[in-house]
Amino acid sequence: MSRFVLIALTVFALPHSVRADAKADLAAAIDRRADESWTIAKQIWEWAEPGYQETRSAKLLADTLERAGFRVERGVAGIPTAFTATIGQGKPVIGILGEYDALPGLSQQAVPEQLSRDDGNSYGHACGHHLFGTASMAAAIALGEQLAKTKQPGTIRFYGCPAEEGGAAKTFMVRDGLFADCDAVLHWHPGSRNAAGDASCLARMAVKFRFKGTSAHAAGAPEQGRSSVDAVELTAHAAELLREHTPDFTRIHHTITAGGQAPNVVPDFAEIYFYVRHPQSEVVAQLYPRLLKCAEAGALATETKLETQYLGGTMEILPNNALADVVRGNLKSLADLSYTPEETAFAVRIQETLQKPVPLERLADVHDSSGETTKGSTDVGDVSWVVPTAGFSTACWVPGTPGHSWQAVAAGGTTIGRQGMLLAAKTLAASGWDLVTDPDTLAAAKVEHDRRLNGREYKPLLSPGQKPPLDYRNRPEP
Repeated sequence: MSRFVLIALTVFALPHSVRADAKADLAAAIDRRADESWTIAKQIWEWAEPGYQETRSAKLLADTLERAGFRVERGVAGIPTAFTATIGQGKPVIGILGEYDALPGLSQQAVPEQLSRDDGNSYGHACGHHLFGTASMAAAIALGEQLAKTKQPGTIRFYGCPAEEGGAAKTFMVRDGLFADCDAVLHWHPGSRNAAGDASCLARMAVKFRFKGTSAHAAGAPEQGRSSVDAVELTAHAAELLREHTPDFTRIHHTITAGGQAPNVVPDFAEIYFYVRHPQSEVVAQLYPRLLKCAEAGALATETKLETQYLGGTMEILPNNALADVVRGNLKSLADLSYTPEETAFAVRIQETLQKPVPLERLADVHDSSGETTKGSTDVGDVSWVVPTAGFSTACWVPGTPGHSWQAVAAGGTTIGRQGMLLAAKTLAASGWDLVTDPDTLAAAKVEHDRRLNGREYKPLLSPGQKPPLDYRNRPEP
């Protein structure tokens, strides 16, 4: 009998009652560490580190997993703040994703009014990645203990994933084969409601256009100057005109990250940062050369020099209903969120600042997101093209709160965020246990994954030989 058959025979579906008892144990293990997990999450919230610079956050998570018996490999895929942490042995291999980068310009205290922190840090966890990484870590630790306790074959691997916000770290981790042996991958995300289903997202590419011109006195010798800001303005205008001639559901948006410092000096350096999104990665790939022409036109018209920093892109999520059914069932059975009087008072104050507040009465409801395409983007999409993947969200913010807002940062620093984080950890752990102990679900997920690929090969939105843009959050320099 082959070694493969011997291993396969040891992986069998446990009876439902046995799995239910195991899930209760997993939830209890997460509750026992709730205070420790919240301390870790709050510390990462306080640090609020930029993408690819999450040195302390990554170390805190990796060290905690190492103390829990995980085999930790740091600096994977050529990224100092990326790591993997593995426990158990044999098949199946279940991956759990964790993130921990913050967003610029969203410094905020944990109070229900817009109030920046006074420590000089301009970053804030407006997407809740401090909760994301911590909940995933807590679930992985609980699953590792359960494997050891029951002597159940299987491997749990936590993926420490930096720079999700525009840095696309997972694409480089996928490219380096870090998911090659996984049978399934689970992820989650903080939100303003509980939701699960086989949803997708928008594919996305990112690029910075940098223009170098010639400085001169704007009044005394304007003819001697060549304005980089003019180049940026023309590029932005051309991109606005491009919108009319793009496929439905395209999104093109930008910010000017450098644009001169004094009106009486013709600026010799300027930078504009673009995203292009669409539900299909093939369309994004076709739109990028057209956007590049807008920048080339801006440089040509202003006689400035164009430098392009292509930051790569992320694929749309390839849904998997077989896994989504497992996750949705666990989230529905575990969702029990409710606010204390203090949390309610905080939430009411936050809702006064929202354009579209949502009633607080149904915090434990679970929205079925099956078939939806969310308007955001994530490098989880690249993972989903190489291994069956499923995710969900839990209510870590006041209902109606948009992501990437000061209100999200504020709630994520309170016990409202703590509640959603612990619910996510329990849902991940329960779903992970279902997958470890039910080979039929994994087999169905693999069949579905192959069907959805339909013969297509994974082609990441990266340039040949492209390295991770470790400096993409740095202040632009001429």
